[in-house]
Parts: sequence; C-alpha cells; structure tokens
Amino acid sequence: MKLLPGGDKPKTPEARRRLVTIVLVAFVLGIFVIPSLFNAKSVKTLSYSALLRDARHHKVLNSTINSASGVITGSLTNGTNYSTNGPSPVIATDVSALQANNVTVTFSNTGSLFLSLLPYIIWIVLFAGFMVFLSRQAKGQMQGMMSVGRSKAKQFNQDRPKTTFADVAGYLGVKQEISEVVEFLKTPGRYAEIGALIPKGILLVGPPGTGKTMLARAVAGEAGVPFFSVSGSDFMEMFVGVGASRVRDLFATARKQAPAIVFIDEIDSIGRKRGAGVGGGHDEREQTLNQMLNEMDGFEPTEGIVVIAATNRPDVLDPALLRPGRFDRQIVVPLPDLDERLPILEVHSKNKPLDNSVSLEMVARGTPGMSGADLANLVNESALHAVRRNSTTIGMEDFESARDRVMMGQLRDTMILMDDERERIAFHESGHALLAYVLEKTDPLHKITIIPRGMALGVTMTLPEEDRHIMSRQHLEDSLCMRMGGRVAELLIYGDLSTGASDDLQRNTELAVRMVREWGMSKEIGPMAWGSNNQVFLGEDLMHQRDYSDHTSQVIDDEVERILREQESRAIEVLTLHRRGLESLTRALLEHETLDGETAAKLIDEAHGEPIHPEGTKTVRTLAGVGAASAASRRAAPVGPAVAPAPGWQPPSLPAV
Repeated sequence: MKLLPGGDKPKTPEARRRLVTIVLVAFVLGIFVIPSLFNAKSVKTLSYSALLRDARHHKVLNSTINSASGVITGSLTNGTNYSTNGPSPVIATDVSALQANNVTVTFSNTGSLFLSLLPYIIWIVLFAGFMVFLSRQAKGQMQGMMSVGRSKAKQFNQDRPKTTFADVAGYLGVKQEISEVVEFLKTPGRYAEIGALIPKGILLVGPPGTGKTMLARAVAGEAGVPFFSVSGSDFMEMFVGVGASRVRDLFATARKQAPAIVFIDEIDSIGRKRGAGVGGGHDEREQTLNQMLNEMDGFEPTEGIVVIAATNRPDVLDPALLRPGRFDRQIVVPLPDLDERLPILEVHSKNKPLDNSVSLEMVARGTPGMSGADLANLVNESALHAVRRNSTTIGMEDFESARDRVMMGQLRDTMILMDDERERIAFHESGHALLAYVLEKTDPLHKITIIPRGMALGVTMTLPEEDRHIMSRQHLEDSLCMRMGGRVAELLIYGDLSTGASDDLQRNTELAVRMVREWGMSKEIGPMAWGSNNQVFLGEDLMHQRDYSDHTSQVIDDEVERILREQESRAIEVLTLHRRGLESLTRALLEHETLDGETAAKLIDEAHGEPIHPEGTKTVRTLAGVGAASAASRRAAPVGPAVAPAPGWQPPSLPAV
C-alpha cells in the first residue's frame, strides 16, 4: 500500500463510510441543537388578551408582529421575552392601542415556503442518503462475490525491500543450484542462443523452518523481477471451481508482468495424489490440481515465468506434478550442518549486544539438528533471558539457558514433588546418565536435572559430538540400553516398577520395530523391509492389507522382544556393576537437583575407583565444551564393564506386571 505525501496511509472505503456517517449525524444534530442554543433564554407564552392588558398597564416594551402568521413576539419591561398568537390579518385598532401605550411595534414577513418545508427536505435528504449507502453496500458485496475466483497472491515488486542471497546464511550448494534461475531471468538470451531451457518449476523440499520461502524471495530479489507469493490453501474455498479460477487468474497476472516468479508455499495441500482420497476424482482439490497442471503446460519457458514451490512432504505429491516439463527439478533444503549453523547464528545475532565471552562457534556446535527457525528462536530466547537477569549484554549463560529451554522444555520449578517421588526420579535419571557415560556409542552426557521441565519430571540430556547422518547398529543398541537405564535403576533399587518409564518404553519399541522391519538389523528377518510408509490420510492405507504373512509377523514380534530384552539385561548388568556410582550420582542430584556432565563423570569415576574413559572424558559440560573430545577418544576401543560379573551371576528377573 502506497503512502500519502504526509506519511499517512490512504483511507479505505470502510473509513470513508464511517467519516460520511459521522458528518451526517453531526449535521442533523447541528440543525436541531444549534438554534436551541441561540434561543436558550426563557420565552413566556401569553394569550392575546393578556398581551393587550399588560400593554394598558405599561408592562410591554416592544412587539414584533408577523403579518403572515399573526405571531407576536417581543419583550416585557422586566426583560422577559414573550410570544403569543394574534389574529391574522392584524386588527388595526389593537395595533393603535399598543402604540398608544408606548409599545414599540414593528412588522415582519419572514414566513416562506422554503422555511416551512425545510424539516421535510432534511428528512427526505437523509432517507435518500441512507438508500444510496445501502445500494453501495449491496454492490460491494456483489463485487466481492463476483471476485471470489480472483487470485489471493501477494505481489512483491521492486518497490518493496529486497531479499538477496546475502540475507540467506549458509546453504551454498542450494544457492548455487538455484542461481541458474536468477541468471535465466536476468539474461534469457544466453540460454535461448544455445537452446537450453530453464525448468518451468522448481520444488524446494526440506523440513519446516529451513528457509525455503526466504530462498524463493531471494531469487526474486537477485533477479529484480515481480514476485507472487501464495499459499496452497488460498486456492481452496467452499464453492466448486473457485480454486481452478484462482489458478487461472494467478498465471494470467504473472504473464502480464513477465518475467516473474510465482511462489506456491505448502503445495502439498492441493498437489496430493489424485484418486487417493475418499472424494474420488471430482472433488475441488483435484480440479484445482488439474488446472495447475494445464497452466504449467500452457506457457513456454521463454516467457520468463518460473514457478517455485515448497513442501515438507514430496512423497504425497501427484506424479503428474513432478514429471519433466512441470516441477522437474527438486532442490533439497536440509537442516543446516555445523558450517551452516554458524553464519545463521551470526545473521540473527547481528544487531544484538553480545558479551565478549560469547563464542557463536561453540553455540553452533551445541545445537545439532536445529533448523534456521530454531536458531533464530534460540537467539531470541537468550536475549529474553538476559533481560530477565537485568543484563545489558547477552552472555554464554543466556545461550545455555535458552538451549535448555528449547531442547528440554520450560522450567517448572514451582511444581512440588513428594520426597519418595523425588528420590525415585533421581534414581531414574541417574540410571540414564550412568549408562550414557559408560556406554561407548551413546552421545556425550551434557546435563542431568530432577527439576520438572516441560512434560517430564526429570531430564537427562546428551549432545552429539558432531553431525551424524547415519547410525550404526551398535549406536542404536547403546541408545536402547541407555533408555532402559531409568526403568532398570528403579528395578534394582526398589524391586518394582513405576509409570515413569512410559515414554522410554514407547520410544524404544518404535526404534526396535524399525530396526527389524525397515533396516534389516535382525538375523531372523534378514535383508528385507516390511511395512508401508504411506500415510493414512492419503487414502491409500484405508484398505491396506499387510504385505507379510502371519508367520513373518510373529517373527517380527519375537525379534523386537528379543532386542529389547537383551538391552534390558545389558542395562541391568552395567548398573549392577556400577551401583556405587548410581547411588553417588543420586545423592548429588537430591542435593543439587541439577548436575552438568563433567560433575556426573567425576562422581561415577570416583565411585568406580579409576577413570572409566582413560583417554578422554565422554561428557559435555557447557556449550564451550561441545566438540572438545579428541579424535582419539572418538576412535577409542569399546569400553567394557570395569568389574567382571561374579561367577554364576544372573540378571534379576522382572516382577510380573
């Protein structure tokens, strides 16, 4: 919206209607109120005979006689105004009598047809104005109904602030891939001379918050062309055919301003596979998709229109949408790695006062798996934490607290736990922490707390030393064993179980099922993958039949049970051998409520009598310690139990549940 020379925004039609209404109301009130203000002095009503009698007693000062209406007005000698209705036409003898008693008599003829009709004219004008207002309102509603098929795309042109690749931190490979579109829009002749065709459609695929929309706007900013932004849900309405009409209007508008970029966010809302839902082939979504396919086939690459779409679910898109000639190029925008998280943090903290102790490189190392939106939220949370502690700069402790809030949840320090619950939670979290420290392939231990955070009553936090893209079976098994630590610690100390391990058991079962069914990590199942990854909302799994036999299903169940029981027995064995460390860690947790990884490691090593990891501590104390483990420690040999089990020792059996 353009600004007026004074800096104000132009008035909208609703504002103008409100202004006209206020003016009309003020005008009507003025007609009836203002005259009454001028006639605020009291007026005494007299009869005609009383007026003549007062005149004989010299009580009347003057009289004004209206020849047309016979109304006589004037003032008495005591200063009071009076009014009376006299005869019409006026009686000459009465006028002579008034003059004989020293009454100043004047005549007026103010009566006119216009003044007598003025009240009626006012009401007629007001009624006509009201009818005009209603007709305009009805016309606007009709125009709104007729324009329901117009596109809701927002246009950003050169008048708006530009977003360039310099505003998008990291993602050098993605920028290089998408920069061809910029070159084509700037110099299409180079491509036409050699016969090269730029893709009509580019699909940006990646998790939420990775900056797909910003990348699309950066392409428009670099190329200096109009940018039309629309969401996939904007095409859908309750009226049949509206979506297809909006698609036609969008592409028609883009053709008029070519070269241009059309960006469709969340295209999976209209581009899902046809015929996969309950609506069959005639629902509104499929008609909208058909129109989009037709429009993308209807323009030539030389027209200079590039369609960029973004989605988090490319697997649900219709194959016709992804064929060559439409969205034939897919660019993956993944979660940023370590080298990309650092420039993202620098962009978001550019205008914030950072303390000299802050190392954004250490912050980047301690935030694996975070998207660009998560990192922006992390910087903002750290700034809020600095304000809460009345600091004028953002320090490393603020980033530490912000990361704990983002990854572990909000601190609920006002929640009151009973002593027996608090002790059980301490043993539970100590079991997780001890296994995270002792086992080789688990992520380094960062922090343990028994203060409720988010939905959890206690949290044991581990952080990976570096970005991990695949996981070995040993890493998965150590993760299963570590999650069993809380349940096993309660079993060893109390001899029974509680509900505190429900989330651990659910996550372990899901992981074990994937190990058996999808990743071929079972000798009994072998190198086969069973089960479908299709989502139920697509309609393909509503009547889906299991693609393996009952015997295979039983084997899968047996293998999942075997894996989980093996890791439970392994957790029982390790915690039994390190029971003194478990108890020492629990006592420290009950006293301090929160321990960092380095303190927990010292307690476990002291209870054990010697360092469990002699070549390097397997912990992460603070953000500054992330990634400090040496390559030698990462390649160290597997660490077995420090004390061999006693001859004939058997893991304690689980109580019947």
